[in-house]
Amino acid sequence: MSPLTDTVRAHETPEGIRLELRLAGPIVRACAWSIDMLIRTILYGLIVTVFSFFGGVGTAVMLIMFFLIEWFYPVLFELYNGASPGKKAMGLVVIHDNGTPISFSSSFIRNLLRAADFLPFLYAAGLLSMLMNRNFQRLGDLAAGTLVVYRDKELQRVKLPDVEGRRPPLELSVEEQRDLISFAERSAQLSLDRQIELAAQLYPVTGKRGEAGVHEILCYATWLTRGHR
Repeated sequence: MSPLTDTVRAHETPEGIRLELRLAGPIVRACAWSIDMLIRTILYGLIVTVFSFFGGVGTAVMLIMFFLIEWFYPVLFELYNGASPGKKAMGLVVIHDNGTPISFSSSFIRNLLRAADFLPFLYAAGLLSMLMNRNFQRLGDLAAGTLVVYRDKELQRVKLPDVEGRRPPLELSVEEQRDLISFAERSAQLSLDRQIELAAQLYPVTGKRGEAGVHEILCYATWLTRGHR
């Protein structure tokens, strides 16, 4: 696949962890912006309704609140959970281009430059910038060093069978430990015959066959997942 059409970017952290970032394109980001715009419009309407009865003082308060909402609405939400309500609804999150969570300075810069992205009208400059670079970064993203990516779905940890933990009789490699835990996690999806067949391959370790061998492996996996390594 051409790198220009592939929207997945890989980044390796200093700890050696490989991150795969799925970039969000103009269409989904426009949908997120529309949701945020609707929310802000509702907020503006409520503010006008409440403060229009307070004369000049009410007008001054309205202008201040308009300013705060327009410029700090996205910053506040991006610092709280990495995404404004619109982006969150579309499953997006804003991060640094090295995969780390966005900081206040980066969020402030990217949102401050929305004025430049808007030029000459309807975010034309921002859209042109997104289409011209492979990371779909608007001008604000380029200045702040940020990306808008799809938020990874939280994985639910598989519950292991409820058995007593037992330390394996032999020292196991990391790969062997993973295999035992994987077997325990998948055991509920396997037939008993299949579990027995797989457990038989570890007879030299467990010294047991049949259902007893399966149970022994589950005990090892339970012990490993409890951190007694």
